[in-house]
Amino acid sequence: MTNRKDIKELIKSFTREDFENNHINLHIHSTFSDGKGEIEDIIKQAKNKNYKYIAFTDHNTLQSYHTTDILKEDIIIPGIEFDVWANGVFMHLLAYGIDVNNKELQSFCAKTKRETEWDIIRIFAKRDIKKLIQAIHSAGGIAVLAHPACCFTFNMEKFVQHLISYGLDGIEVYYPYPRWRKYLRFYTIEHIEKIADKFGLIKTGGTDLHGKIIP
Repeated sequence: MTNRKDIKELIKSFTREDFENNHINLHIHSTFSDGKGEIEDIIKQAKNKNYKYIAFTDHNTLQSYHTTDILKEDIIIPGIEFDVWANGVFMHLLAYGIDVNNKELQSFCAKTKRETEWDIIRIFAKRDIKKLIQAIHSAGGIAVLAHPACCFTFNMEKFVQHLISYGLDGIEVYYPYPRWRKYLRFYTIEHIEKIADKFGLIKTGGTDLHGKIIP
């Protein structure tokens, strides 16, 4: 899936109910980064629970796609989650529908396993947000701001506008607040949804799974 228009239209077709009723989960981490679940096991669970689509979005790495055959699975949308700074704000940027063999995109990936796992290392990421989004687009994918309600910014709307000027395609709207994020919420999901609607951004969702059991 390397056609940006196609992936946009596909994800646009997903509804809030798809995300909230566990039919689609576009934010899953595996043992290839800091998740506890094995790729094959999570896929098996997703199929048994009748998921339409899932996406593995390991931190800063595409290794799962290079060392397994998961792209042969119809329910898989290829993805990745990058650590990046933008306008003084540390954030996570999701990419979907990418060509996992794209050299430009691969240049932004982690060089060591620790860069996919350790928060203290990942926060020092030096990726250029503009060039990263360009690389995502070059790889046929779309760029989506992950769990925005946890970003340390006093003006989310202005922050999103900056990202749009760099080429942002969407915002992760439908997601829970796992781990420490349940204590750090600067904006409500309703607020984020209004911003997405105002600027016509694609709305995505996922559980940010780090465990072994998909909901």
